[in-house]
Amino acid sequence: MINKDEYTDEIGDNHSSSNFENPIRTDAFEVNDDIKIELIKKDVENILLTLGMDLSDDSLKGTPNRVAKMFVKEIFGGLNPQKKPSSSTFENKYKYGEMLVEKNITLYSTCEHHLLPIVGKVHVAYISKGTVIGLSKMNRIVDYFARRPQVQERLTIQIVKELQKVLNTDDVACIIDAKHLCVNSRGIRDIESSTVTSEFGGTFKNEFTRREFLDYIKLDTKF
Repeated sequence: MINKDEYTDEIGDNHSSSNFENPIRTDAFEVNDDIKIELIKKDVENILLTLGMDLSDDSLKGTPNRVAKMFVKEIFGGLNPQKKPSSSTFENKYKYGEMLVEKNITLYSTCEHHLLPIVGKVHVAYISKGTVIGLSKMNRIVDYFARRPQVQERLTIQIVKELQKVLNTDDVACIIDAKHLCVNSRGIRDIESSTVTSEFGGTFKNEFTRREFLDYIKLDTKF
């Protein structure tokens, strides 16, 4: 019989997720960012000391504070709902009824199993049902959900669900192609492999529409 520690390690090594929402505690934001930074700073300092590092060295003495600020203000800033980007929509006055694709959105996220980077590209598409969204807003939605400890499958679903809600349409799709440094730099150390996930809603479940989307993201648009 597999024990609890072995089970949780297996989930992490297989990059599985147990929930479509990020597992955030209900009291997560009762403490402000400044206090969080101070608490994390002490934890990082303890990790480095435990590893045997000399924190009196000029190169290391500021590391605990830098890491703490980076965690709270940058790479995990998407955990805070107050940082969710506004997603204003506009009436589709020009009656554009075809697919709109935003491809090659740069992705930086963090694997929640090993706290190592996930780096890749995101491609999103939607078909308007009367409203449109600013192009940069799609990038901001991707960035917001990426700035959390994440699982790629969950991130893909979250992007689609958010755009469906904002645009009031099921016709949204997302594909992510990313490298996970927990695979590339540790464990199996396969530097060539990448992970591709997809989520198709509404008419994108139709084979013809899905194929059109896939053909668009293959286009060479380098200038």
